Amino acid sequence: MMIVLRFYLLIVLLTIGSALLVGMLLRDKRWLRFAWQLFKFSVVLLLVVGLAITVGRLVLI
Repeated sequence: MMIVLRFYLLIVLLTIGSALLVGMLLRDKRWLRFAWQLFKFSVVLLLVVGLAITVGRLVLI
């Protein structure tokens, strides 16, 4: 599970970095908006997965 999360984080960070770079180079706000939305979605997804892992560990105790 952690390997999948690390791979997801790597892909998301590369995508956000690329979108920010393209947004600054082209001065197109759509790319900056895309990077912000991807960041928000990723934070929510990681919180949900973290909560699920925590609940799973508490149930096993």
